Amino acid sequence: MEINLSAELQAKLDRLAAQQGRDRESLVHEAVERLVGYDEWFIRQVEKGLAQVDRGEVLEQEEVAARMERLITEKQRRA
Repeated sequence: MEINLSAELQAKLDRLAAQQGRDRESLVHEAVERLVGYDEWFIRQVEKGLAQVDRGEVLEQEEVAARMERLITEKQRRA
């Protein structure tokens, strides 16, 4: 596989690799693994959320606002 990076991005990658004592390829590999892993996780979360909506497991906006207000108030009391 081949990828094309802008000169600016390649320079940033080279600096990061030098700082970490790694080669450019290992950084790119790790970045792609993280991106794919995150995207897979995100898709699963969206699917879970949609399933909850289908089952009617939702909160009205007013309930969400009330819960947030309680959380904020609680945090302020602890501070």
